[in-house]
Amino acid sequence: MKNLYKVLVVGIVAALALTACGGGGGTQADDLLGAIQARGYILVSTDPNYEPASFLNAEGSRPDETKCPSDALTIAEMQGFDVDVAIAIGDALGVETCFATPSWNVITAGSWADKWDVSVGSMTILPERQEVLDFSVPYYGTPAVVAVRADLDYSSLADLNGQAICAGTATTYETWLNGGDLGPGIVIYSPAPTGITVVPLETDQECAQAIASGREDFVAYSTAQPVVDANIAAGMPVRQLGDPVFNEVLAAAFDKSSTLPTDTLRAEVDKLFTAMHNDGRLSELSLKWFDVDLTQGLVP
Repeated sequence: MKNLYKVLVVGIVAALALTACGGGGGTQADDLLGAIQARGYILVSTDPNYEPASFLNAEGSRPDETKCPSDALTIAEMQGFDVDVAIAIGDALGVETCFATPSWNVITAGSWADKWDVSVGSMTILPERQEVLDFSVPYYGTPAVVAVRADLDYSSLADLNGQAICAGTATTYETWLNGGDLGPGIVIYSPAPTGITVVPLETDQECAQAIASGREDFVAYSTAQPVVDANIAAGMPVRQLGDPVFNEVLAAAFDKSSTLPTDTLRAEVDKLFTAMHNDGRLSELSLKWFDVDLTQGLVP
């Protein structure tokens, strides 16, 4: 009887251990895609302050029933082009889409410690990022521009020589302003002004918001053209200075340090993006949020 009792206890403990590790079927997922499908949601990192690509929905509220973690945002609480692309990924996988909003420099640094599954945040494919992140096929591209305070009489980039210019930390715009290498995937049309002081803020959108609030320690900022267009449409006292300075290609990103392999998830995202390019869904989303199709002529 004692031996039988021991066998039963060991069996129960083993069953509990399997359930705790693997969930529903009592087995662990072999890859990140399987884990996502088992839990019923995908956790996407993106920027909550990057209109019109991704931003908080002031009219949205968290639904009573959701699989999203308590510290994540739901699709009702976010909106924008990147948000709609992320939702399309969740729909294709048959799961709910949830959003994490870590700092941009944390996302681009990799080593996410499995805190989110994928980044859909208008990330440019750069050589140094490819050391720590894997990328999907591109889903759109944006021209980078410089915007200035509307009250300043500047007419060219040369007028900004020796001035202070704002950019988001760890962005391509900060790299360009500092004269850094943007890699072969970016077409540079103009070098940055000379002798400048770069003022980094957490995101480039905060540069425009700082100007609107009356901050005067910088005279201009660099960001994506759709962001400047949205800033102007929102009534911020800024204007675009000249033509685009470079063009960047944007993709979803996956952490090379993920505990579970990301290959199959990345393959599904690649398949979805390719289908959305072919059937026009990405073009439709781009026209919806940017009033222009930014999904054409991309170079992987």
